[in-house]
Amino acid sequence: MSDSHWQKFQQFYLRYTDIGIAIDISRMRFDKNFLTHFASKADHAITAMRELEAGAIANPDENRMVGHYWLRDAALAPTPELREEITQTGKEIRAFAREVHEGKITGAHGARITDVLSIGIGGSALGPQLVADALWEKDLPIRLHFFDNTDPDGFEKVLDPLREHLASTLVLVISKSGGTKESRNGMLVAQAAFEKAGIHFAPQFVAITGKDSALDQTAIREHWLRRFPMWDWVGGRTSVMSPVGLVPMALQGLDIDAFLEGAKAMDAKTRSDDVPENAAMLLALMWWVAGDGKGKKDMVILPYKDRLLLFSRYLQQLIMESLGKELDLDGKSVHQGIAVYGNKGSTDQHAYVQQLRDGINNFFVTFLEVRKSSSRPQIKVEKEFTSGDYLQGFLRGTRSALYENQRDSITISIPELNAFTLGALIALYERAVGFYGLLVHINAYHQPGVEAGKKAAEAVLTLQERTLDALKKASLPATAEALALELHADPEEVFHILQHLAANEGIQQHYGRTPAQDTFHA
Repeated sequence: MSDSHWQKFQQFYLRYTDIGIAIDISRMRFDKNFLTHFASKADHAITAMRELEAGAIANPDENRMVGHYWLRDAALAPTPELREEITQTGKEIRAFAREVHEGKITGAHGARITDVLSIGIGGSALGPQLVADALWEKDLPIRLHFFDNTDPDGFEKVLDPLREHLASTLVLVISKSGGTKESRNGMLVAQAAFEKAGIHFAPQFVAITGKDSALDQTAIREHWLRRFPMWDWVGGRTSVMSPVGLVPMALQGLDIDAFLEGAKAMDAKTRSDDVPENAAMLLALMWWVAGDGKGKKDMVILPYKDRLLLFSRYLQQLIMESLGKELDLDGKSVHQGIAVYGNKGSTDQHAYVQQLRDGINNFFVTFLEVRKSSSRPQIKVEKEFTSGDYLQGFLRGTRSALYENQRDSITISIPELNAFTLGALIALYERAVGFYGLLVHINAYHQPGVEAGKKAAEAVLTLQERTLDALKKASLPATAEALALELHADPEEVFHILQHLAANEGIQQHYGRTPAQDTFHA
């Protein structure tokens, strides 16, 4: 390293010595005056973020606030009612988990709870999955399992080993509206499994949902074991510190207090008006620098720790759902966003790092370093080196090799991986996403594209119902074109629906020379 590089490192290496977390942006290529250039934008973003935390409306079309910051510090909530509700809900979560662990809440026939099946999708699954994977220990009191899609094979993969434990399994159904089809489908599959086993499901089902939602009403009507709230001011991708994440975390016996304290500590650090001392603002500015404020480069997340494998997937949703927007706050078409992908180091060095170093330069890397290699004693695998030494060597070596070839990177370091540091990492990225959204003048807190996809899926299912009905009424085998004409529909859509029905519903398909010549009959 040259003297000038050493000086740049010292200038742009920010460390919070009291919590042990550091961010190094010295391997990013930016103009030495970039802080001056972005000063007014950064000041505006910090001010706007302060207003959001105070309860400003973030989604004017939905008249919603953004309050995930209040989840780790209820005193910040804008009304006494909200402060009391957050605090009381936390107490109820802790009490519920304690009753389960002490055997006061049991499954069928008095069975002590050994397993939890969590049913959700998107943020209702990714957050709890990340926490469970990152903080897993072999002696935790409860095993956690997930339905996170509407794939029948996925359901079976999870259910098959669970069937003999259903009497000792709690089921968490997580859906804010109660109308999310993937979660609803998973709930019905789980209920059917309980019924087939001769177990009444309701005493072992827990709803985590919005007040008065369809799921909330179902849980009340069917006398489910417990209900916990999902608030409209917490988005799914920032819900891991709400009951969505805290209920499964507490049931596993993980330290939710340390998790929340880590996030609270990082929030305090990243409220700073002093940009060089604000890690979240530095992250957001580096994203701008890398992609010219237009997302021109992909973000590659490389955690050098197996337990953080899911962090790249978690950030994929947090960043891409928040920042991937067609319109800015003025209604102008901007098509913003940053593509995110990643796996883990050093696995990636034997996968796609070859392209990162020598291929198209359309990305920047974020290395995630966990300084403490293991909580257990390590053996020497060669001379005086442990496997943890090799992991560190591969991280630093890859970082240098990329920089030598004009490839930019950021490095975030934590002292060790535990509930506190995981909470801090999540909070760091939540605020960085918020800052970046403000820097590029978009709303990071709504997701119109997701809603559009849901509506399109509903249209396909409606057409499937009409197609099957028309096919059953047809006296002769029909082509996709003929049915589409009758239904005033797109023939390609009808063709794909017919193929799906042929694979799953016993519809007969006879192949022609082209898809247009294929015939189908019931």
